[in-house]
Amino acid sequence: MALDQSFVGRTYPPTDPYEVGREKIREFAVAVGDTNPAYTDPEAAKALGHPDVIAPPTFVFAITFKAAGQVIEDPQLGLDYSRVVHGDQKFVYVRPVRAGDRLTVTSTIEAIKSMAGNDILDIRGEVHDEAGEHVVTALTKLVSRAAEGA
Repeated sequence: MALDQSFVGRTYPPTDPYEVGREKIREFAVAVGDTNPAYTDPEAAKALGHPDVIAPPTFVFAITFKAAGQVIEDPQLGLDYSRVVHGDQKFVYVRPVRAGDRLTVTSTIEAIKSMAGNDILDIRGEVHDEAGEHVVTALTKLVSRAAEGA
């Protein structure tokens, strides 16, 4: 069943703040194999003009995808998550995510398309810090595969 086009433009409430910690950044950098010292060494980050360590560009995926859960779990939308694959991900940064940031995410359904029986859902996640400063926009594309035989 195709997703309801009337959901395009729907915005969900901001998430609770997520506090970015140095150790979480370090763990993420190690997990993805990125040895940039700006991710683990406060002095190296300061030498580059940052107030503290910064996060690798994909770090923010964890909080933006969790925020997209509000969309995914909206029973009125009718998305069958068991059929969903992650189609694409993009980040548009205003500034790097830094240790000490308290970030909230507001998710909006940007587009819903149907192609070959598949539903394609585009979600925009706007990430702001505690002062309301825009930090990054996450663009997530989810594909809900057509049921077999559909």
